[in-house]
Amino acid sequence: MFRLSANPSDLRFPPVDLSTPEGLLAVGGDLRPERLLEAYRHGIFPWYSDDQPILWWSPDPRAVLFPDKLHISRSLKRSLRPGLFQVTLDRCFRDVMQHCAGPRPQYPDGGTWITVEMLEAYTKLHELGYAHSVETWQEGQLVGGLYGVALGGAFFAESMFTKVDDASKVALVFLVRQLQQWRFRLMDCQQSSPHVMAFGAEEIPRHDFLNNLTAALALPERRGYWQFDIP
Repeated sequence: MFRLSANPSDLRFPPVDLSTPEGLLAVGGDLRPERLLEAYRHGIFPWYSDDQPILWWSPDPRAVLFPDKLHISRSLKRSLRPGLFQVTLDRCFRDVMQHCAGPRPQYPDGGTWITVEMLEAYTKLHELGYAHSVETWQEGQLVGGLYGVALGGAFFAESMFTKVDDASKVALVFLVRQLQQWRFRLMDCQQSSPHVMAFGAEEIPRHDFLNNLTAALALPERRGYWQFDIP
């Protein structure tokens, strides 16, 4: 496994084809904005727990949702009816991350992979205009949402949460519709799950993902705080 340099000016990552079969590529480094953005540009993302060093991943195959292939189930369409939820962009990024960091069934000890270090790092990316949140509200209460990173025409989805049935799904649909409007090329879902596959995501070989990512990164940046401009 490759150990990243402790030199803050050395942001190099190893070639992704050196990753383990599980997709683990490197260990160490830091979560400064410069390194995080360099990682995303090469299809690499951090994922680790509090008791681990920073671990960097590039899985093969890769789960990707192409915005024009979004699938909305019949039951979810009912939850998208006007008046049931209100959906916003970039209104409370840190709150969304903190909710995403809450206890999950796969962490019975109450742990989370969204560490305090990651919370601070992605909040900084948000302040710089690269990380974004989608919030779902019901009767003035935050009941669902998601967050991720945008570079060029690529959105890298990181995590979501829900407190009410379909709240996070509604957030995702609104986001993908907006990405369609802005001509984004792809949403990176990292790894497949029944949840993302139900929306039309697909697994593609890593080299195909990287080719699509290169094309997406050539599109104009949409940096800054986002607002919906879809009907």
